[in-house]
Amino acid sequence: MTTSRFVKMDDEAFVAAAADASIDLPLEQTPDWDSFDVAADGRTPWAKLVWLVDEQPRAFLALTKMKGRGFSYLWGKHGPVWTQPEPTYTEERAMRAELRTFIRKADRTIAFVRLHSVHRSDDLSELLQSVTYDRTIVLDLTKDEDQLLAEMKKRGRRDVRKALRDESMVAADETGRALEVFPELYQLLIETGERDSFGISPRATYEKMLSALGPEHCRLYTVRRDGRPLCWGIVTTTATQATYYYAASSAEGRKALAPDLLVWSMTCMLRERGVKSFDMMGIDSERAPQLSGVRGFKTKFTEEIKDVPGAWDYPIYKTFYRGLHVALAAKRAAVAKVKGTRHPAE
Repeated sequence: MTTSRFVKMDDEAFVAAAADASIDLPLEQTPDWDSFDVAADGRTPWAKLVWLVDEQPRAFLALTKMKGRGFSYLWGKHGPVWTQPEPTYTEERAMRAELRTFIRKADRTIAFVRLHSVHRSDDLSELLQSVTYDRTIVLDLTKDEDQLLAEMKKRGRRDVRKALRDESMVAADETGRALEVFPELYQLLIETGERDSFGISPRATYEKMLSALGPEHCRLYTVRRDGRPLCWGIVTTTATQATYYYAASSAEGRKALAPDLLVWSMTCMLRERGVKSFDMMGIDSERAPQLSGVRGFKTKFTEEIKDVPGAWDYPIYKTFYRGLHVALAAKRAAVAKVKGTRHPAE
């Protein structure tokens, strides 16, 4: 008869158990991410959990406690991380059921847990807030530069080569002076948000990320012309993985293909650091049509699209969670009504 249970581990034991199981944890599932959670408002590292099946590690899950308005939830970003083989639908449901029991005993203030799932299931809900993705572009940095160029779309190779010929543009790793230059770079993010109609966080959020994670786990890259920033990117890293977290560009930079130069330069610099994969962090799918605008740019760099587990909400207290959905829907309807009401003089 199969037995299973969750065990809580300290940071050192959690990392050691993952290594013993040949698991390459994403940054958000490591203790290194905790420094950012501690620095950010409304976040607290909650627990490092391992799901044991017949006393052998089957899944690893680091959880952060997040405070919303009138509720708290847990966020296991890019988790759980499973050992081989890929979990079945039945395994994922069993794991979540045991997780609910564990959480209820440990902390009765938690309304739901947000985590990733390979399989869709009727015990999961679409995210209360935020956008997830379940398709992405991952560049294989174990390949040399010639191979990476060869695997680009024709248009991608053309644009990268054209950008490389523009000697007025200089790509650089500015991690060493990230906090000094970021106030200037943030203006590009404001421009990008207004242009592409998406919300941005306060400047302090990005600065906290850079300072809390430090140069070992968070890099800042730029492309400048005559000292002026044309675009920039924040990339998180482990020893083997990199993720393109945030980016911004000016209209001048887009016209000059500065973002193409940036991605290619980051790819080369990350390879030199020994990183093996570079995740460009999401393109559109049925669940994430909002990301359709980035597909054309990101797929320049490879024609291979990777399916990944998307994030879902898993209610711990179902009735309370349904109430949150109703309240949020009412709030959104009210906001939409106000935005749709024009002043008579307009």
